[in-house]
Amino acid sequence: MDSLGLLILLILLCFQWTAALAAEEITWSYTGLVGQSEWSQYFPDCGGTSQSPVDVVTTLTKYDSSLSPLSPLGYSQHGNKPFTLYNNGHTAVIELPEWMGLAGLPWLFTAVQMHLHWGSGGQGHGGSEHTINGLSADAELHVVHYNSELYPNMSTAMTQRDGLAVLGILIVTGEETNPAFNNIFNYLSRIRHADQKVSIPAFDIQALLPNDLGRYYRYNGSLTTPPCYQSVIWTLFHERVQISKAQLLKMETILYSSKAEDLDRILLQDNYRTTQPLNHRVIFTSFTAESGKELSSGEVTAIVIGVMCGCVGLAVIIRFIVKTIRFFTLLHHETVVVNSSTSSWDVLPSNRPAPMPRMKETEKANEKKQDMALNTTSEGEKKEEPSLSPQTEP
Repeated sequence: MDSLGLLILLILLCFQWTAALAAEEITWSYTGLVGQSEWSQYFPDCGGTSQSPVDVVTTLTKYDSSLSPLSPLGYSQHGNKPFTLYNNGHTAVIELPEWMGLAGLPWLFTAVQMHLHWGSGGQGHGGSEHTINGLSADAELHVVHYNSELYPNMSTAMTQRDGLAVLGILIVTGEETNPAFNNIFNYLSRIRHADQKVSIPAFDIQALLPNDLGRYYRYNGSLTTPPCYQSVIWTLFHERVQISKAQLLKMETILYSSKAEDLDRILLQDNYRTTQPLNHRVIFTSFTAESGKELSSGEVTAIVIGVMCGCVGLAVIIRFIVKTIRFFTLLHHETVVVNSSTSSWDVLPSNRPAPMPRMKETEKANEKKQDMALNTTSEGEKKEEPSLSPQTEP
């Protein structure tokens, strides 16, 4: 019985080893027979409940005040040792030196590699893996790290829930060329086919990141390619970085997913996974909605025009107020002068004609004079009467 049990155990182990080996040998792609809709059939974790990428619905995120700004370690100290750039048939990968790391997480993480995801239709046609409120960027850069405090290497860490930390940087296009990305794009022509490698001059990796490392989205997810291990602490930066249209076009059209010896050349395009259900997970933010609001170019233009119009209006109002103050000051001054003149006429009434309202007083004075004249006449008559009386006696 023991021998039978041992035999069954050996058969199961052999079957498991064969299945694992077969999975490693499976050539997956984003479309076709083993496209992303079939990944879970060959890689069970790809059908898990904590898959990446996801759509970040900002109204459903939760602010976490404990999320501090991330601190890249050694990103700018690239030294003289060149980097390795290679085409793995799915993307362009840049291997990173082990002295580069990431602080600001519960553990110290060591950098391993970075790679890109893009589309095929140029500007505005998508290409990023993560989306914000359903909107895609034109491309996305991932910088992969493993938990070097808990695990000895990348292979061990990638199967553990807290084993990996990936930075996600959304890329948009504009008119200006981004010199930092030319450190990669200028050498893509040397790895046009799958499995080709080239050494490139080391450069400042931090120059590829957004300036603001303090505003980001954080959630637990997975690798976005098979085997889709659900072992990633994701940090998706809120600020986007910009490259030119020409740089995007080169990235979308210069690489092949086929090997150099293949007769059929297949362009390496649309190498991004569709967003996965969030399920029970919560996406946390390191910033509040007000601090993270980003204005569009139209909104910025409207604000600038509004400020200019406001300044012009304010200048007109100030000018009107100044003119009004001057007018009333001058009017007040003239009033004071006129009042002063009026006071001098009051002091010398004999030098001006009598006002009309005094006509009644004049009439009274004339009547008084007439009365006085009549009284004088009466008194004179009374005096003459005694002188006449003696002449009339016998």
